[in-house]
Amino acid sequence: MRIISGKAKGRRLAAPDTKGTRPVTDRVREAVFSTIGGWVENADVADLYAGSGSFGLEALSRGASSAVFVENAAKAVAALKENVEALGLGGEVVRAEVRKYLESADREFHLVFIDPPWPMPTEDLEADFVALDRLLVDRAEVIASRRHSDRRPVPPENWRVATEKRYGDTRILRYEKEVAET
Repeated sequence: MRIISGKAKGRRLAAPDTKGTRPVTDRVREAVFSTIGGWVENADVADLYAGSGSFGLEALSRGASSAVFVENAAKAVAALKENVEALGLGGEVVRAEVRKYLESADREFHLVFIDPPWPMPTEDLEADFVALDRLLVDRAEVIASRRHSDRRPVPPENWRVATEKRYGDTRILRYEKEVAET
């Protein structure tokens, strides 16, 4: 696993040594970033269920302003901290359950990556979406990774599915938060 483009292009990332961690392949990450294009530049990013931090670190390498990495598993947090320090691109590592973090956070995000463990029930992911909604700016992008065979998560009413792609057994859903009506 490596950084694909930007300031840290080619740098390798440490992966957590756990049974529950399933790193996203470079191919899938490259496809995701080609889909979102320049949206990442100057964005405030959240990488939820961060694992190694590959999504958030790729975003920082490509010009994101900031990144928050939220992970609860001890081995994953250790690998994540190692990667953040080794790349030197910045980023805040938060050891917490994702939903608890979302319910207490006091900041806004332009771009959010959600790559939960595949055994996680879709209903739990939908609850994360609801907790996340208040932290998103208008037109924020949310990229969610799921097993292709899982039920498609239903987003909050003010989100729309911008794209949905399948890469092998992985389904990537890209949501956009619609502009709030005044």
